[in-house]
Amino acid sequence: MATDVIQVTNVSPSATSEQMKTLFTFLGKIDELRLFPSDESPLPVTSRVCFVKFHEADSVGVAQHLTNTVFIDRALIVVPYTEVKQPTRVACS
Repeated sequence: MATDVIQVTNVSPSATSEQMKTLFTFLGKIDELRLFPSDESPLPVTSRVCFVKFHEADSVGVAQHLTNTVFIDRALIVVPYTEVKQPTRVACS
């Protein structure tokens, strides 16, 4: 099953959502981008995680080529992300 979402890990704590959007916009139209912790987070962080949802799933394959690209001061790790929904009920025997 093809996905249109990537997970980017090892993101520099100084990276902003706008910088991430600028980087990945070159690969395809972005429907949604989320950076965790958010830009407004008051807590100190050592690394961040970014999720990018592309308009077309083909952009995911292209984005994976950015793995090990140094962005700011970190080598990014880009992988396809498939959301796994947890069941609402679990039957116990």
